[in-house]
Amino acid sequence: MTSPHELKGKDFLCLTDYSTEQINFLLDLSRQMKERFYAGERMLDTLRGRSVAMIFEKPSTRTRVSLEVAAYQLGALPIMLSSSELQLGRGESIPDTARTLSRFVDAIAARVRNHRDLEVLAQYATVPVINALSDLSHPLQALADYLTIYEKKGKFSGLKLAFVGDGSDNMLHSLMVVGAKLGVSIYVASPASLKPNESILAAAMKDAEITGAEIKFTEKPEEAVDGADIVYTDVWVSMGQESMAEAKRKLLAPYQVNAKLMERASSRAIFMHCLPAHRGEEVTDDVIDGPWSVVWDEAENRLHTEKAVLAALIP
Repeated sequence: MTSPHELKGKDFLCLTDYSTEQINFLLDLSRQMKERFYAGERMLDTLRGRSVAMIFEKPSTRTRVSLEVAAYQLGALPIMLSSSELQLGRGESIPDTARTLSRFVDAIAARVRNHRDLEVLAQYATVPVINALSDLSHPLQALADYLTIYEKKGKFSGLKLAFVGDGSDNMLHSLMVVGAKLGVSIYVASPASLKPNESILAAAMKDAEITGAEIKFTEKPEEAVDGADIVYTDVWVSMGQESMAEAKRKLLAPYQVNAKLMERASSRAIFMHCLPAHRGEEVTDDVIDGPWSVVWDEAENRLHTEKAVLAALIP
């Protein structure tokens, strides 16, 4: 079994770096954090006297607020930093920023445009570096997603998750990685031109062979969603993709999650979205506001899973 001390000091960049046992440990700890929260233990002393630098190159609602509150509720000081507030924005190198921050804080969480920048930050930092979203993956969101799935379904093995939309999406990458480790089959409906990262897909396929999960791709949303236990989508145009917005909207128009498509899923299917949602594009109001939707539980679980990650990683 994973020891509570095994993850201390470990970076949290991509869940390909984590074993099935380590992911299950974090999910179990997340459930404990949530139980304690609802039992009235809003403030814990777990990280009293610690501090966490939180760097945001991109705007954020859920990640920024949940991370700040998570650190605060664990007794740590969250220090929010936009790129314009750092010398990094005026030419200081990432290695020098990592070296400096490591002398002041106990962990660094960063939302970056380029995943490689996150890897360099982790290479030179001497404290844990946490991926708060990159163009490659969104591991904090994936943990919250799978906590939500377990709450609603009571299991992982044998479930079918249908992802409808952009096959190169960073959220899909994280969903595939964790799903393959936990035995959740991932069916992706996407245009053939939008393909996942090859190394991420290869890692997920390797784990799927062990757990018996399936990872399949189709250009037909109906095929992916038929009988699915979970239907998941994400925005079609991410931050930084504005120049290709119109082309992507046209390409992905047939991949909208609407009531007609949801009716093809299991009678007990749930709908998930990492948010923010572009209503009327990737999802319709009657789905995200309807009986299938668990998006607000999913959003809340960001707080509990992030408390687990901070508590597990920070020495």
